[in-house]
Amino acid sequence: MNAIFDFLFGQYSQYETIDVVLEIVAVIFGFLSVIYSKLNKILVFPTGMVSTIIFVYLLLKWELLGDMMINAYYFIMSVYGWCIWTRKVDDTHVTPISKTTSNEKKLSVIIFFATLLFVYFVYKTFDKWTSWVEYIDTITTAIFFVGMWLMAKRKIENWIFWIIGDVISVPLYFYKGFTFTSIQYLGFTVIAIFGYLAWKKNISNNIQNV
Repeated sequence: MNAIFDFLFGQYSQYETIDVVLEIVAVIFGFLSVIYSKLNKILVFPTGMVSTIIFVYLLLKWELLGDMMINAYYFIMSVYGWCIWTRKVDDTHVTPISKTTSNEKKLSVIIFFATLLFVYFVYKTFDKWTSWVEYIDTITTAIFFVGMWLMAKRKIENWIFWIIGDVISVPLYFYKGFTFTSIQYLGFTVIAIFGYLAWKKNISNNIQNV
């Protein structure tokens, strides 16, 4: 039993207690944010902002630049998404869940490749491109950038990007030594699958009610 515990959490013996506590708090708020997103509740944004602020601090301290940029971007897009989700399209309705348009799909591709180039540039500038992890980190960053942008615009396809990025992040964060965060992404994967199904049902119900 001790061997399993050491394998999963042994790396935390090298961390400051406050950092471990902060990571756990960030994970809890991260779970709350994804759950609220699945439920199509506006609380997705304030809970997500708490999580991202903490992770920006921790990841900057741990010199994980790609991960830090993801969370800084999440915070900015949370502010943007908060505005979009509460914006009324008429006197009684706010922005509804919908599918991406042709132009939004094109913009998603642009965001993806622009993010790849930007993250690569940052890693090379700070001389942090040192292993295969940076390649995976760059790809997941681009995936999450698109996913967050689509979620902010209340597009159902955001869940597809979250699922792909979450699946990659589970072993990636475990390899980096952040077991709690790895467990978080495992949970995110499950929630994202149900989130996609819930949003798909929402769209179907809206079509039937038209």
